[in-house]
Amino acid sequence: MIASIHQPHFYPWLGYFDKIDRSDVFVILDNCQYKKQEYQNRNKIKTTKGSIWVTVPALIKGRSDQNINEVMIDYSENWRKRHLNLLKANYREAQFFEMYYNDIESFYMSRRWETLSELNIEMLDWFFERLGITTPARIASELNVEGAKTERNVNICKAVEADVYLSGQGAKSYLEENLFAEAGIELRFQEYRHPVYPQTYGEFEPYLSVVDLLFNAGGRSLEIIREGRKTT
Repeated sequence: MIASIHQPHFYPWLGYFDKIDRSDVFVILDNCQYKKQEYQNRNKIKTTKGSIWVTVPALIKGRSDQNINEVMIDYSENWRKRHLNLLKANYREAQFFEMYYNDIESFYMSRRWETLSELNIEMLDWFFERLGITTPARIASELNVEGAKTERNVNICKAVEADVYLSGQGAKSYLEENLFAEAGIELRFQEYRHPVYPQTYGEFEPYLSVVDLLFNAGGRSLEIIREGRKTT
C-alpha cells in the first residue's frame, strides 16, 4: 500500500494532486506547525497581467506557534466575495467556466469555517469529486501518532498499514531515509514535470492552482495532471 502525506494546502497545484492520485491512501498532516507565506492559506491564479495570490486571511498575529488545525480564519474582511469576484473576472471567458463557477460559489457560501484546516480539507474533497480522484484521505490528528519529522512520517505509514511512502522531491534534503528502511517501508520520490494545457490568454504559466486547470480543461483535468507523471 502506497501512502503520501502532506499539509492541507489551499487551492493546491497540479503536482499535489498527482501525488495523491498515485497513492492508495493520503494523510492530511493537519497537526504540524503553520508557516506563514507558504501555501496553507494561499495560492495563485492567472490574470491578464500575470499570476496573483488568492489568500484566505488568518488570525496569526501573536500566535506564531500554532499548528495548522489551530489557525482561525479572519472574517473581518469579506474574503469569500473577493475570491469569487477574482474567479469571475479572470476566468469567465474560459471554456469550462460555466461548468464549475456556480458550484464553487455554492461551496464558498455553504458554511462558515472556523479553522483554516477545516476549509482546506473540505475544499480538497470538492476538488477530488470534480477531478475524479478516489484516493481515501485520513486526518493525521485523528491517528494519534507521535514523533516529529521523519519519525512521524514513518509512524503515520505504520498507522495506515502502508509499506511504501511516496514523498515529494523537496523532502530529499531532510528526510532520514534510514528510518524508513529500518521500519521495512520503501521510500519513493515523486517525479513530476508540469504539463502544458490551453489557458485562456497569454503565454502558458505553470504552477498555478488547480482551479486554473479545471476552468480551462474541464473533464480532461485529471488526464492532464497524469501527463506530468514520470516513472521512478
